Parts: sequence; structure tokens; C-alpha cells
Amino acid sequence: MEITLLHIEECPNWEETGERLARALAATGHGDAPVDVVLLNAAEDAARYPFAGSPTILVDGADLFPGAETLPELACRVYRVGTRFAGAPSEEQLVDALRQLPARAQS
Repeated sequence: MEITLLHIEECPNWEETGERLARALAATGHGDAPVDVVLLNAAEDAARYPFAGSPTILVDGADLFPGAETLPELACRVYRVGTRFAGAPSEEQLVDALRQLPARAQS
């Protein structure tokens, strides 16, 4: 499993996302999976990835939360967490998304 956490310098939410992701990986039996943290400095950097705003989590090159529009520029991402919006997915959302990966790969 190849995991990449994409972020921009101006986004304050990427560190918390990384911490939640580490706990979610451990909870799903992938605690030893390395996470490659990539700082995007320019729109050209973002264009090389399916970047949907900072932070974006890719697993094997695909967005862990599919359906978000990819962005050709550096921007922050907003996640729906329950009835509100937040700058990072909850740990529960990360666990759920990681557990759905095998089903997504088969479809």
C-alpha cells in the first residue's frame, strides 16, 4: 500500500490529518505502512497528482475520499464531518475509508 499525504504550506490541517491517518492505519492493521508527505509549492506540483486541496490523501495513487474535484492550483480542502465542514477528515472517516479500500478495488 502506497500512501501519500499532499499538502500546501499555508494549510494548517495537514499535520492533524497526518496524526489521525497514522492512528487510522494502526486501527486497520496497516500501522507499518509508510506515509510519504509531499509539500506542494506550485500549481505545477499540484497538477502532477489528483490533488483536491490540502490535505489530500492518496492510496496507491487514488484519493482516499473520491468524488472531490481535482484542483489545478494550491488550495485548502474542506471535508464534511457529520453535519459540519472541517479542514481534516475525522479519524472515524479515515478508518471507514481505509476499510472500504478492498471493496473499492474490486469494483
